[in-house]
Amino acid sequence: MKKFLLVALTAVALLSCKKEVKNVQTLSGLQTKDFVGEVDGKATALYILKNAAGMEACITNYGGRIVSLLVADRNRKLQDVVLGYSSIADFLATNGNYGALIGRFGNRIKDGRFTLDGVTYQLPQNNNGNCLHGGPNGYHNQVWDAEQIDQQTLKLTYLSKDGEAGFPGNLNITVIYRLTDQNAIDIQYEATTDKPTVVNLTNHSYFNLSGKLGTQINDHYIYINADSFTAVNPALIPIAILPVEGTPMDLRVPMYIRSGIDDDYEQIALGRGYDHNWVLNTKGDFTKLAAKVYHDESGIVMDVYTNEPGMQFYSGNAMSNDPRGKFGVTYIHRGALCLETQHYPDSPNQPDFPSTVLRPGEKYTSRCMYQFKTVPKAIN
Repeated sequence: MKKFLLVALTAVALLSCKKEVKNVQTLSGLQTKDFVGEVDGKATALYILKNAAGMEACITNYGGRIVSLLVADRNRKLQDVVLGYSSIADFLATNGNYGALIGRFGNRIKDGRFTLDGVTYQLPQNNNGNCLHGGPNGYHNQVWDAEQIDQQTLKLTYLSKDGEAGFPGNLNITVIYRLTDQNAIDIQYEATTDKPTVVNLTNHSYFNLSGKLGTQINDHYIYINADSFTAVNPALIPIAILPVEGTPMDLRVPMYIRSGIDDDYEQIALGRGYDHNWVLNTKGDFTKLAAKVYHDESGIVMDVYTNEPGMQFYSGNAMSNDPRGKFGVTYIHRGALCLETQHYPDSPNQPDFPSTVLRPGEKYTSRCMYQFKTVPKAIN
């Protein structure tokens, strides 16, 4: 409520000024004036990226969120393929993380607790007793400092202070969003610390490639380049790495999401659909395809590349009817999917997993690219 009032008061003050704030309507229909506000003393805004092919990405520095992403369908009509809201006020009125940057630790940490160098750190427990996505006031609810480098590049920075949400160390973070001329949104992360800590950053965009944001994603094809996944307990904490062979987790051949999302399989039941981390075969090689999503009617294909060892595929299982979607669209159950490139969940407590520890003098780097194209017919 505090944040919402700050934005409302700022909007009133801006309207009362003699000099009006310049408004731009984006290709997606968003109004930049609706993202002008102030949250906890920091100004919010909407930044517009465009490439030579006509793609447009709209990003707000509130949570570093991708608010809209326009890509061409097979008929060369621009379609918005990510969920979000039409104003800062709408984002503040919800607890969601549409399009947001996630940290200090994406995904779950068991019991919200980990031990590093003999010191135990307690974090917020905001998800079945676990810490999810850095807690309720994670990076998705912070205002980042923004600098638009050029028409295709946005630089975001944030200082996550020592002790914020219980995490040790002052973490200096830089995130670069670049809309490439190859029709990709390329996200590059860097971070340094002055004290040993854990870091696992990601982006939480909700994708729907149909161009109809009020529809389900069950009719999307999905492919994930992974021979195994991290099986979970009822609290969705990893308990083992299992092969995908012979299970609905085997997405090594493109298949409709509806084919496995309600399968009678224990792991599907625990996630109420897909909500698991896949152990990628790419082994950190950014040039190798990690995942692919495709929608037959629109013809839109999204290829995912990353240097991360894992990726969380979430099929919108906890989504419910939300009438505040962009331009009056109601977002429905399983109305989008997320492909969050990452280190594995609960890594700080599982020494056999790739380490998420960052120490002074080291640099954390991560990269994820969502690249778009169209095809004339279904992928077989």
